[in-house]
Amino acid sequence: MAGGRGEGVGVGAGGDAGPGEHRGASGDLARVGAHDLLFQRAVGDLGERDWLAAAPADAPSAVKDAIWAGNQLIGLPYVYGGGHGSFLSGGYDCSGTVSFALRGAGLLSAPEDSNELFDWGRAGRGRWLTVYTSAGHAFLELAGIRLDTSSAGDPSGVQGPRWRPLLAATSGYVARHAPGY
Repeated sequence: MAGGRGEGVGVGAGGDAGPGEHRGASGDLARVGAHDLLFQRAVGDLGERDWLAAAPADAPSAVKDAIWAGNQLIGLPYVYGGGHGSFLSGGYDCSGTVSFALRGAGLLSAPEDSNELFDWGRAGRGRWLTVYTSAGHAFLELAGIRLDTSSAGDPSGVQGPRWRPLLAATSGYVARHAPGY
């Protein structure tokens, strides 16, 4: 993958894509909310439906780091309880995935389950980062894309940690955010 931790994924000789531009085979730039987010097809063991994400250039460093951390989980299997006892696991469940990304951003010191995430951060949606949690599920929105283990709203139908489209509705979930994000 071009770029490193906290850096954008390269889109080839044409340079960075500008707002509203779309790139072909090496990556697609999607307009998501108020931010542009670049996706690049992952290389290697990841399947056709697994994409890595890069943060918009204007994203705070903690958001870039959370996206970088989320990319590390793409392609791993869903494992109930994965990522709970330790941030390191062979697979992750929903709250383990959220915890791993928040840890990458320096916003969480120990893994939390979906019930514990009810008390994380502050109430409400954030500008860049929002944790959505319920009694049985949690997912994370970062810079206009969803990091989630559930395939709800995702035409791929693939389970496990993946970047997915935003959900049209989040009723039944409590929104939490980190101050400043």
